[in-house]
Amino acid sequence: MLQFNIQFGWRDLVDIIIVAYVFYRLILIIRGTRAEQLIKGVVLLLVAMIASDIVGFNTLHWLLKSVMTVGLIAIPIVFQPELRRALEHLGRGKLFQRSYWNPQEFDHLLEELTKAILVLVKKRIGALIIIERESGLKEFIETGIPIEGQISAELLVNIFFPRSPLHDGAVIIRGNQVAAAGCYLPLTDDPYLNKELGTRHRAGIGITEQSDAVAIIVSEETGIVSIAYNGKLTRYLDEKKLRAKLTELLAPARNENTSSIWPWRNGS
Repeated sequence: MLQFNIQFGWRDLVDIIIVAYVFYRLILIIRGTRAEQLIKGVVLLLVAMIASDIVGFNTLHWLLKSVMTVGLIAIPIVFQPELRRALEHLGRGKLFQRSYWNPQEFDHLLEELTKAILVLVKKRIGALIIIERESGLKEFIETGIPIEGQISAELLVNIFFPRSPLHDGAVIIRGNQVAAAGCYLPLTDDPYLNKELGTRHRAGIGITEQSDAVAIIVSEETGIVSIAYNGKLTRYLDEKKLRAKLTELLAPARNENTSSIWPWRNGS
């Protein structure tokens, strides 16, 4: 009779908990992305490869093994945005977090953004406003025209006024300033996106797929206000819902010390 001498200590328990947590976080990161379908495909290939080896289908096993080898090389290339976002999730842990705004600065930001959006909606002026968070957007800021002006509703409305040379691009807000306008952003390649959504919406979703930025989109045709975050689009926001969503995504904790050890990122 076979006898198993298994010793299970506290280190093994901690090891299992850590591995389970890592897999849990990975599932949260890839859920709803192209990588989710990739994982399903990889699991099916692994099951098929193991099964073909067990039953002795040598040619099929060799073929599946070759496909897996090529696939492992191609994955970092094809799924670069997803891998980048996963690594950024690690870098956005509590140890690295910082706030761009203290509560008073955030209240000013929220007020000016809301005032600008209401004017843009009333006048049916399209707009795309990107708010930088933890992920740096320097490469996209450099595609536009530097503004480096204090955030105000008047400035934002003037930038997106139809006769303005900057109205077609995106505005990027960094800290307490409008960093640049007329910026070019990557477009999402989500095949399931509503075909009625135009370039502004695709750019807003695209930048949030590649960073943790928040995108505010105003439709020129319908006046509908949307917010994109983490590759997801929330539409039909009125003033109350807009304020609530921006507060949820951007507001600093009211009882925390919001001074930053990166003062240059706060416009100081």
